[in-house]
Amino acid sequence: MTSLPILFQDEWLVAIDKPPGVLVHPSDQPKPDDLVAMKILRDQVGEKIHVIHRLDQPTSGVLIFATDRGAARKIRQDFEKRRIKKRYLAMVHGRPSTDRWTCRAPLKKTPEAPKRSAETSFRVLERERPQIALVEAIPNSGRFHQIRRHLLYSGHPIIGDFRYQHYNICKEAGERLGIGTRMLLQAKSLEFQHPITKNQLTIEAPEDPYLVDLPKK
Repeated sequence: MTSLPILFQDEWLVAIDKPPGVLVHPSDQPKPDDLVAMKILRDQVGEKIHVIHRLDQPTSGVLIFATDRGAARKIRQDFEKRRIKKRYLAMVHGRPSTDRWTCRAPLKKTPEAPKRSAETSFRVLERERPQIALVEAIPNSGRFHQIRRHLLYSGHPIIGDFRYQHYNICKEAGERLGIGTRMLLQAKSLEFQHPITKNQLTIEAPEDPYLVDLPKK
């Protein structure tokens, strides 16, 4: 991979549509075939890249970097203070019994860590396919794997989430739906105030065919 889809770019920020399977930054235990977004984008735009936030390796969608140190510092603060509105789409197992719900199950990053408050709002967008549903997720806090774990807690794990769902169930769904080992979670959009110009921005990833064109079977 020599380039990444750019959704927005100015002299301070650049946003990409991160493909699934691509790391945001180098792993603590790097492998020779790792694809690293910050390195690919650095070579693509010819500038130093500052990491602002993260998406899990199997998650696709909107990812923002900064090319300016001052802008990086300000927008990181906005993420930390929950000033950035995040919207995700997930295809999940099962058919939720309600159109909207909020999960407030506290989460901890490691077994030894204390539990911390967490909240995610969910809305069902589609129930046309048997035993799966398309769901919108709005995280109101920023815990480790929050959306993935809150959907699991709600009884509707994400299709292809090998970490939180049984391997055989993920494999069967991948074969039946033709998605292989893909996890069906997309960071669909980010809404925020530009850290330098103060303009209000909405950056949205294009429609993911893996989420909207799955076979109805």
